Amino acid sequence: MGEPHDLPAEISRLNALERQIIHRFIHRQRVERAPVEPELSFGDRVADGVAAFGGSWPFIGIAIAAIVLWIATNTVARKPFDPFPYILLNLLLSCLAALQAPVIMMSQNRQAARDRADAQHDYEVNTKAELEIVALHTKLDDIRDQKWIELLELQRRQLELLARLCDK
Repeated sequence: MGEPHDLPAEISRLNALERQIIHRFIHRQRVERAPVEPELSFGDRVADGVAAFGGSWPFIGIAIAAIVLWIATNTVARKPFDPFPYILLNLLLSCLAALQAPVIMMSQNRQAARDRADAQHDYEVNTKAELEIVALHTKLDDIRDQKWIELLELQRRQLELLARLCDK
């Protein structure tokens, strides 16, 4: 076999999360779900609403309908307020995109933070489960070894009894 491991040295090499998992394993503590996100601010709720609506088919339908209506109105009117090449329409669409993009990114950043917390929780649960499985295997191996020793002792006694019976 190899050289024995120095457990304190091995534990000192673990990062804080791994040491926390080991602590929970040793003390039989459950891995708790991360606390619920605090109440969202008005801006956060608006960002989530804009992201939800801006990434939906109704938004695309409304946008297409508005653009078609804009173009049709300016094509049919005798005195169009935004004649071809529709510079005002381009300005409005650019402003909408410039304002919508950072708001959607704020919502995505918050979702990414939630995803990271969920991934960390999954990692903790999986690592603790792996440690529990290893511990169960060790216990089963110990039980098997103990039963094997008992079986050998029982067999030894049976052989002694058989030898006594044969000597009579």
